Amino acid sequence: MMINNYPYQVFLTKNDARPCQWLLLHGFMGSHHDFDDIKLDLPGEVLTVDLLGFGSRVPEVVDVSRFELANQIDDLRSILVSLHWQNVNLLGYSMGGRLALGFALMYPDLVKNLYLESTTAGLKTVSERQARITADEIKAQAILEDFAKFVDEWSQLPLFETQQLLSSSKKDHIRQQRLSQNPTNVANSLRKMGTGSQPDFWSKLSDLEIPTQVIIGELDNKFNAIANQMVQLIPHVQKTVIPNSGHNTHVEQPKLFVEALNVSN
Repeated sequence: MMINNYPYQVFLTKNDARPCQWLLLHGFMGSHHDFDDIKLDLPGEVLTVDLLGFGSRVPEVVDVSRFELANQIDDLRSILVSLHWQNVNLLGYSMGGRLALGFALMYPDLVKNLYLESTTAGLKTVSERQARITADEIKAQAILEDFAKFVDEWSQLPLFETQQLLSSSKKDHIRQQRLSQNPTNVANSLRKMGTGSQPDFWSKLSDLEIPTQVIIGELDNKFNAIANQMVQLIPHVQKTVIPNSGHNTHVEQPKLFVEALNVSN
């Protein structure tokens, strides 16, 4: 699907006749395959997308400003409009959760329910954002210098410690998916859509009137703390903790994840 001169890879799965439409947004170095373990178990229709610059065999994004959050929000709106979709169940994981939150704040009339998995509303202070921009530039340089090394070091971060408990085949699948990415796109996504570069949404959470479910893994201490702050500010919110899982709950515990979703037609 050509959106704003970029060939988005969009995949529609029709599970049953229930009037539910889902849009699932993956995380950093992910793809539409991130949701393979849950998409068939969701009611209605499910749309998965390779976000800008991600997925295998994608073109290099020459205009790096395209990675900015506002531009990607505009792309998602164009995708939904082209499909004549509205009142969607919007689910975003990690980086995709930040995009989902920004989209819901910008286009609340298009979102029926919002699901934020292991994500944040951004960084609250200028100094925090500047420090993150500096740190992300160092990571971007590492990506361009030795992408395979970066991927392996990324998988060893404490945030993903619980993924070591996944099967060898699942871990290899995740690694190969990351290695299939375009390193230049990955670096520029980090530069332009990292938490240092994105807007601070904390002050806008109280304006979010959409029913929202904040989903966190029991063992993800960092994002549990962030979630506790977010749920104090979002008016219509439910916090759900997935047992025996870390940051990527829908991959680590897919059955429990789907069962925990608060779904309304």
